[in-house]
Amino acid sequence: MASSNSAAKPIKKILDATKISSLTSKLVRRPLDPKARVPIQGRPREGNSNAFKEASTRESVRLQKALNAVAHGKHIFVYHNVRTKQVVYSLTRYLEKTNLLRQMVYHGKKTVPAELRRDMWVPYYSVHFGDARLGLRAYQLLREFSLQRQLAPPAEMITEFDKINLKRIGQTMEKRERARVLMNQKATSVADIAAALAIQDKAIANGLLEETSKRGYLTRKARQRRRAALERMAKQQEWNQEHIAALEQRFADLSGEEVEIGEADGEYPENAKDVKILWRDVHDAYFAESWPADVQHGELELKRTHIIGAELRHEGSGEVVTEHQFNERKEDQ
Repeated sequence: MASSNSAAKPIKKILDATKISSLTSKLVRRPLDPKARVPIQGRPREGNSNAFKEASTRESVRLQKALNAVAHGKHIFVYHNVRTKQVVYSLTRYLEKTNLLRQMVYHGKKTVPAELRRDMWVPYYSVHFGDARLGLRAYQLLREFSLQRQLAPPAEMITEFDKINLKRIGQTMEKRERARVLMNQKATSVADIAAALAIQDKAIANGLLEETSKRGYLTRKARQRRRAALERMAKQQEWNQEHIAALEQRFADLSGEEVEIGEADGEYPENAKDVKILWRDVHDAYFAESWPADVQHGELELKRTHIIGAELRHEGSGEVVTEHQFNERKEDQ
């Protein structure tokens, strides 16, 4: 009879894969052990060598992508600029420089800053889905709505109506004033997410989430490309699982208890149709006329980093502007 010591230990900690970068940034950035002579490029390398540092940086980027793939598409994190009121969307808790710049539209001189300040970008709200397909589609709709409104704004949005400009009432705003209005997306962003969720609500009613085995006709080359893509995806998933398991073991060795990296239980929607939105200011939800019935609302936990920003930069890359936890506020707080 096997002893109780040989039995598997119960899991005591479940770490959210989307929060690993902030909770254990050093382990993510430096997955290679600097005390060991690791074979790199054919021979062992010292921890202070350039080859070791470069290999460690590449490994950290791959590991970060593996962690992001665990819940890719299930979460949308929204940041806004405290000065210009611009709004950007991210599939990760940290805001990358390249992703931010892609969403900033040029409206004239000094509308796109030469340098991004991390203290200017703070959390606005976050959206959490039970199914990744809904999250990815909502993210696409939000980006499209924002770009369309800025490139082809409705006439009433850029028409003078203020009594200060009495002589220009009914005419198009001046360039600088028009840029200020178009960059202010705080209200329209809330209306956009409500519209995107309403669109998806109708699509779900029409069978969007139902499994189907019907496939359209594909040519031989198309089948070959699909087969090759599935093989690459399977290899990538296998690599991700191996390295996440190694990271779990490393956490277990440091903490002395078993650790699982995945999705936190009870924190996010479990039903595929449910959606949870966490607001920095819950009153911002009133910018939308109505919300679908399956949408749940909550509040974000406010910390000092919501004001000054938390910085996370991979060594030598400088691609991350800022990062925030987006934790839900509990009732006793």
